[in-house]
Amino acid sequence: MKLLRFRITDPDGFRSLPSGFEHDFRTDWSLQNEHERGDGFAPFVCAGPNGSGKSNLLEVLAAIFYQLELQRVRRSFLPDVFEYDPVDNPDGIQEHEGSPNAYELEYLIQVPQAYCQPDGPSHAHAQVIKEPDRSPWLAWINNEAFITDGSSTLTYEERDFLLPDFVLGYSSGENEVLSLPFFKMRFIQFDEYWSALRDGNPYPGHPETRLTYLDSSFSQAILLCNLLFADDDEAQPFTEGTGIESLTQFRIILRRSLPLSEAQAYPFTRPEVGASTKQPRVTFDADRNSYQLDVLHLLQGTQGKEATETSSLAIDALRRCATLEYVDNTSDSLVLDYRMDAATRDAFKANFDKPRTLFQAFQVLLTLNLYSVSDALKADLYRSGSDYVRETVPTLASDERVMRFKHVAFRKQGVAKPLSLKSLSDGEHQLLHSLGLCRLFAGTRSLFLLDEPETHFNPSWRASFITRLGQCLGEGGKHAEMLLTTHSPFPISDSTPDKVLLFDRDEASGAVHVRHPDYNTLGASINKITMLSFGKRETVGGRAEDVMQDIRARFQNGERADDLIDTLDRTLGDSVEKVLLVNALLDGSKCEGAEPI
Repeated sequence: MKLLRFRITDPDGFRSLPSGFEHDFRTDWSLQNEHERGDGFAPFVCAGPNGSGKSNLLEVLAAIFYQLELQRVRRSFLPDVFEYDPVDNPDGIQEHEGSPNAYELEYLIQVPQAYCQPDGPSHAHAQVIKEPDRSPWLAWINNEAFITDGSSTLTYEERDFLLPDFVLGYSSGENEVLSLPFFKMRFIQFDEYWSALRDGNPYPGHPETRLTYLDSSFSQAILLCNLLFADDDEAQPFTEGTGIESLTQFRIILRRSLPLSEAQAYPFTRPEVGASTKQPRVTFDADRNSYQLDVLHLLQGTQGKEATETSSLAIDALRRCATLEYVDNTSDSLVLDYRMDAATRDAFKANFDKPRTLFQAFQVLLTLNLYSVSDALKADLYRSGSDYVRETVPTLASDERVMRFKHVAFRKQGVAKPLSLKSLSDGEHQLLHSLGLCRLFAGTRSLFLLDEPETHFNPSWRASFITRLGQCLGEGGKHAEMLLTTHSPFPISDSTPDKVLLFDRDEASGAVHVRHPDYNTLGASINKITMLSFGKRETVGGRAEDVMQDIRARFQNGERADDLIDTLDRTLGDSVEKVLLVNALLDGSKCEGAEPI
């Protein structure tokens, strides 16, 4: 995927991005340069001061693809709150609703080989336009260069491959605006499963949505999927610097049933529900004096041992990989233990064709932890544009969750005993999370939206981050598009100027401006980038600068240069600023603060 152009035409703008905000990600000239350079993976690096609007660019792209994803999943399933009817459901969310209310977006995306002409292009030129209070529409601009029927009306298949395979969001902080559309889609994914469970319908066994926000609740799943499938050489870009050598064990606990009141149980037992070939989903437990819902009903087989051994359902596959399993009758939970050896790894590779398949199974199971959210709260969330909507969603205690991981342990270099995941530092968690999601979705035509993914990194990790992202995406990284925000000069030094977006916000008008650096950023020194791109001309901290300002003032008030230079040497370490000040003192100048080069 290659972003080309974006423009906001909504009169109200979007967040700090005003109406008329426009950015050309690529021009014909820059596309030609990319082709000639043979560019593989190269993210857009968005930099600028706090509040300059750089995160808003990621947020608006997430919001747009959420609107497009709603159109796509509407063909199969959407919760009742989206089923607008002027009579029966006048409060339903209509297809044209959402922010931004008007925009234009263009991008290139690779199409299936069956659609390509001999010696023709391999990328479709897609255009998305939304007019105020109208539904967004998707067009294939250059379809005449491909094998199609020539119609401007897209088939479902064409519409599907003109959209990214996945839109993946990640934030190291609490960016609620970026996470909100993903969070809404997570609840749609939950409602799809719950509806199938309630109505006796089949369930595909994996998330139907392409939008995935990889927050801390997925950290363990991301790490496990990567370590289970990675050989030593493959894992090196992922684990380098963390000292992690191998996974040793982990446990999955699956709560099999949930208590329901008689009123809650009725939708699952009403006569019009289609007959299921499996056991009843709801039973009455006399000991607990409540109805019990088999919440895992659609994810495991109940047709005997032989059928379970060949089943592709998620829980059946996880059971086949387990070293030991048992049922905890006290909590009615299925406990699956995994002791890592060659046989366990081979079992996972035999039952899940790739790490992403396992991750998607974990996604479905972890999403079931949203069961406690009421229909009223979900309806409010679907309609909400609030930055704080997630704060209203209850957090379950560990033993109340449908799925949880436990006893995740691994060997670490130089440490005799296996360590738990909780022993990792914030920086190690962040590194494994961001690199791990790239490994899981490598080779896909995806859009990655990473908001400050390296805030907890040490300088060495920051310096190598862009390289390691590319290594984890592999050769397929050329099909992906990534935007990341940063306050660090290191990603800029690893990028060409056309891939660096410098954001600045006019305090008076509030207008956001985006420009490319006017110097060659690739390989530029950190000092130069800090000065030219972040506007910080000093290479020392504020406290050291205050000391030098005091030395200047004392010199101007008549103190001897030799005494002041001796004070500088005893007080401050080496820096360009210190050298310039010493030279100025020796020259007997007024020391008005020469700037570093």
